[in-house]
Amino acid sequence: MGVIEAVKTVEAKDISCADARSAVREVLVEVCCGLPVPRAQRLRDDALLVVSELTANALLHAGGLTRFSVHLTGDELMLRVSDGSTDVPRRKTAVRGRPSGHGWMVIERLCSRLDVEVEPTGKTITAALALT
Repeated sequence: MGVIEAVKTVEAKDISCADARSAVREVLVEVCCGLPVPRAQRLRDDALLVVSELTANALLHAGGLTRFSVHLTGDELMLRVSDGSTDVPRRKTAVRGRPSGHGWMVIERLCSRLDVEVEPTGKTITAALALT
């Protein structure tokens, strides 16, 4: 597969999880047609789950999203979520029967690379998913 590049950025005060998922779907159209069907479906499902977790966490725990972008470059799909909190996400201890608190662990398992950049006005989380 040749190098495919696509970028979709959403900047606003009221970015929703649905807006971010729509942006991911738009960019994935570019690459999924070049992948075997099972791999394309898994990439789509993984990317949508990761973006849902990241955006929901920003909305619930960090005062909302300030920016979201999805970049498709070479062999990676990169999701970038920015919010106004300087608190770094951390894995919680899993508690049987607790319905929440597992998102960061799921993100860590699905992503090939995960970076958190903290700045004075908030943070940006970059989650990369391998295309192959």
